[in-house]
Order: sequence, then structure tokens, then C-alpha cells
Amino acid sequence: MNHKPVAIYHEHPHWFLPLFAELERRSIPYVRLDPRSSSYDPSEPESPYSLVFNRMSPSAYLRDGLQGMFYTLSWLDHLNRLGVPVVNGLHAFAMETSKARQLTLLESLQLGYPKARVLNHASQAVSAVNGLRFPVVFKANIGGSGAGIVRFDNLESLQRAVAAGSLDFGVDHTALLQEYVPARDGHIVRVELLGGKFLYAIKVYITGDTFNLCPADICQRTDGVELQRSACPLDAPKTGLKVEGYQPPREIIEACERIMQTAQIDVGGIEYMIDDRDGRIVYYDINALSNFVADATNVVGFDPFVRLVDYLQQRIG
Repeated sequence: MNHKPVAIYHEHPHWFLPLFAELERRSIPYVRLDPRSSSYDPSEPESPYSLVFNRMSPSAYLRDGLQGMFYTLSWLDHLNRLGVPVVNGLHAFAMETSKARQLTLLESLQLGYPKARVLNHASQAVSAVNGLRFPVVFKANIGGSGAGIVRFDNLESLQRAVAAGSLDFGVDHTALLQEYVPARDGHIVRVELLGGKFLYAIKVYITGDTFNLCPADICQRTDGVELQRSACPLDAPKTGLKVEGYQPPREIIEACERIMQTAQIDVGGIEYMIDDRDGRIVYYDINALSNFVADATNVVGFDPFVRLVDYLQQRIG
């Protein structure tokens, strides 16, 4: 095995503690790199790392990590030039940080998604909504944790927001206006994939009060059993969301695998739902930042971090 350490490139303080524990259990040398305070030498002939695992989150700007987001694209390009194996590399991170690109990918694969418009100025919002059914949601192109998503139930409320200058276009000043899809049976499904292949899926029962469906922050099963607090982030919000393991139909699994392989995302999750208005399957979020459901053994029957480290070892060679 390569004796250089594995680099875990991350900024969230709690999401990946089980990953570090599994690496330590196997005595795999690793270092933790913080994207919020970093530098590199473009002239270096080789990297000090055997493998880089990119865990940078689009929601980092909510935790004083904005300076790491676009820097990460440059550093991943640098690693690509050096031939360093990277899990969730440049192409994956570019897809992760653009909801607009995700829609283009879904369109190219002829998969359903909530009807949407992409815009870069508030002056376009009222005309862009033409052809969309209300309610609609306005969301920044670079999001994360449901931040900044606003629902508008009618044209008048959208017009008022435009007039007030309250639409938040996010860090790249690009946004989506998208139909708000009512989820059939009150749940969405998140499918997790590893190495481009299905790993597990969960149903998340939504409350309608939050757009933050982070699986690591959901700490209760549908039968009321509280998930182990040691498996939940210390800063997990009290969302009231509930979760259960689920086996999607084969055609859904195959579609999700096509999405991840096309996006070149090695480890990630895809969220979809059934549109209660017409019964269509719509895919609405593609994540290269997969932090797995809390207390996974109690929800899906196994520890995905064990399989994740198996995969990392295979990539090291």
C-alpha cells in the first residue's frame, strides 16, 4: 500500500467523525485538511497524499467557509494535473456546486425534475415564472442545508419580493425558480451511492416546515425510536423529521447510478419524490457531499462508513 497519508478535505466539525474512527481502527494514516484556511504550490512536482477525499460542502459559506468554495475548484484542478487519485474530484465538485448544471444533466438523461428557470437578476424573476405552476420556490444555485430557499404561493408575493429587493441569489449570483412539488405520501427518498453503485436508500418524512433534509441531522425513526445521539451531529437541528430504510424499484436505482456515473460523483446521494399532482418521479437534488444517515445500522442494517473505507482502500491501491 502507498505509505503517503490519505487527505480528508473537509470543514464541518462533526459530520465525518465516524469516518475518522474507521480509518483509525484500521490504522490507515490520514490527515485532515481544512478548506477554510489552505494553500498550495502550483509548481510542486507531486502531492504528499496517496489519495484525496474531497468532503467540501456547498453549505460551507453558512459556517464562515465561503473562501474555501472556489479555491477548492482550483486545488482539485491542480491535483488532477499531478495525477493524484481524488474521490469526488473536479467534475463532481463542479456538479455539486451548481443546481443549474444538475438540471442540465437530468435533462440530458431524460429524467424528470421539477420544472424550473435559471436566472441571474431579480428583474427576470416575474417573466421567468411564466409557464410554471404556483407555488414556486426560489433557490440559490449554490445552496446547501436548505438555506435561502423561499416559497411563493402566487405571483403577487413574488412581485413584492422583487420590489423589496429580498431575493437572495447566493454566492455566484445565479438562482432557480422552480415549481414546488407536493410529495406523495409526505416523504422524499434519498438514495446513497458509493463508487457509482447503489449503497442504500431511506425515506425521509417531511414536515413542510424545513427544506433542510440533511440525513445526518435526522435523529428519529418512523416508529418513534430515537437514533443514537453519538451518531447525530452535535449541532443537529430539531427538525422533527423521521426516517426509515427503503428499497427503491430497480429502475430508480439504475437511474440514480446513471446520474452519478455521468456526474463522476464517487460518493453521494440523490433525492427524488413522486409528484402528487401527476404521479411523476422527479429528481431534485444531486449531492456529492454524502454524510450518511445517523445511526445507519439502526436504520438500514449496516454501517456505510465501513464500506466507504473499503472503497477508499481500493482507490489507494
